[in-house]
Amino acid sequence: MDKKSKRLTIGQFAALHGINKKTLMWYDEIGLFKPAAVDPENGYRYYNFHQSPILEIILLLRELDVPLAEIQAFMKNRSAETMKRLLEERIAELDVQLMRLTALRKTLHSHRQSMDALLSMDLSEISIVEKEERRLVVVDIDRSITFEKAVELITAETARYRLGRLHDASYGSMIPVSSLQNGRFDDYTRLFIEIPFLRHKNGLHIQPKGNYLKAFYKGEWDGLPGRYRDILDHARRQGIELCGFSYEKGINETVAQRIEDYIVQIEIPVMG
Repeated sequence: MDKKSKRLTIGQFAALHGINKKTLMWYDEIGLFKPAAVDPENGYRYYNFHQSPILEIILLLRELDVPLAEIQAFMKNRSAETMKRLLEERIAELDVQLMRLTALRKTLHSHRQSMDALLSMDLSEISIVEKEERRLVVVDIDRSITFEKAVELITAETARYRLGRLHDASYGSMIPVSSLQNGRFDDYTRLFIEIPFLRHKNGLHIQPKGNYLKAFYKGEWDGLPGRYRDILDHARRQGIELCGFSYEKGINETVAQRIEDYIVQIEIPVMG
């Protein structure tokens, strides 16, 4: 007997496709996928190999979280055209999910690198590092803006650029180098947010590619000006000219339990 016409029990057919036979019984009950034959005496369901590709399509669409009603509509009107349209929709959705997962993976990788650095870093070191260009969403602030207002501004920008949850982000504050050189160590003018794979260009702040002086500070906020004085003294001794903004961001918020354990990373562009 040709295997394509040979009948399979519901248990055999379910095992062939790696599913529970109760799934096949449910599909039959809702009219989504019916057996090839039903024994009139005992009600046993039988299937054949010809039905396998059809079931696999249903299982694929279910795996892609296609609504059951949409699958039922497709099954009633199966054609190359409807199949193509359905697959194109799913591909587009998967592309969005892949971008999201790629961004999330980058975030996790960044957090892991930060933890590696925390376990081995020399907080007293001041070094030169090379950085690629970054696009940052920024909000302008000044000393008169309250913390609540700053949060409101960040929230508005998050919504405007559809940035999603801030666990995806790297965010911090910016202070002009000119302010640091004039001893105004609390003259913060911007907050920044960086999201992995942010594709917008208009209205974004460009953190330029190039060499950066990189340092760290650990402790309460009132000690940060002293660290900046160390950085400026180091730059003068080394003949390093700083420019643009100092970019500050916390790198251990998730593990610091006390404010005195908080570590700030400082990066300042080097001229030329």
